[in-house]
Amino acid sequence: MRITAKMKIDNVVRQYPETVQVFSRYAVGCLGCSGAEYDDIAYGAQVHGVNLDELLRELNESVSLRN
Repeated sequence: MRITAKMKIDNVVRQYPETVQVFSRYAVGCLGCSGAEYDDIAYGAQVHGVNLDELLRELNESVSLRN
C-alpha cells in the first residue's frame, strides 16, 4: 500500500509505526495530539511548513523497507 497525502496521520502511524521517525524528522508533531486523528498528511505538512512531496517520498521509503 502506498501512503498518500489524504491519509490520516494517526492511521498511517498505527499501520506503519516506522513512519514515526520520518514525521519526527520533519517536525510534524501531530503524533500525540488529537489533530493526528483528524488531519491528513497534506494538512499536517502545510501547517508545519513541510514539503509534502519530500515527506511522502520518505514515508513511502520507510515502509518499503518492510518487504
